[in-house]
Amino acid sequence: MQLFNSHHDSDTHTANGPPPQRISSIFRGRSRSPPRDGLDITGTNGYNSYTNFFRRPSPTRSSGTSTVDSRIDKEPTIMAARKKVADAESAEKAADRALLEARTAAKAAKEHVKLLEREVLEDARRAKAKQAEAKNVSKSARSLGRHG
Repeated sequence: MQLFNSHHDSDTHTANGPPPQRISSIFRGRSRSPPRDGLDITGTNGYNSYTNFFRRPSPTRSSGTSTVDSRIDKEPTIMAARKKVADAESAEKAADRALLEARTAAKAAKEHVKLLEREVLEDARRAKAKQAEAKNVSKSARSLGRHG
C-alpha cells in the first residue's frame, strides 16, 4: 500500500498519449508536461511568458536596430521639435550678439557723454577766463575819456 504514489493503468497512458515527465521533488512545483488544451505559453520572442516575466530581453541589448527606432527620428513631431530647438538656439545666439552690441554701444555713448562734459567744462573755464579778461579791459578803459 503506497500512500503518496498513485497507480495509473498502462491502458490510460496509451490512449491519452505518453505520460508527462515529472520530476519528483518537493521543490519543483511545475511539471515538464506539454501545455494543456493546445495553450501555448511561449511568447513571440521565444520566451516562456510565465516563468520569464521579469527576464525579458531589453531593447538595448538587441543585436539589430529596429525599423521603428530608425523611423522615430523622421517623425514629423520629432523633426518639428528639433527645428524649434535649433531655431531657439540660433535666436539665443542672435540675442547674445545683440546684447553684446548694445553693451558696446552703451559704453561708447557713456564715453561720448564724458567727453562732452569735459568739453563743456573746458568751454566754461575759457568763458570764465574771457570774462575775467574783459573785466580787466573794462577797468583799464574807465580811465579813458577823462581828459576830454
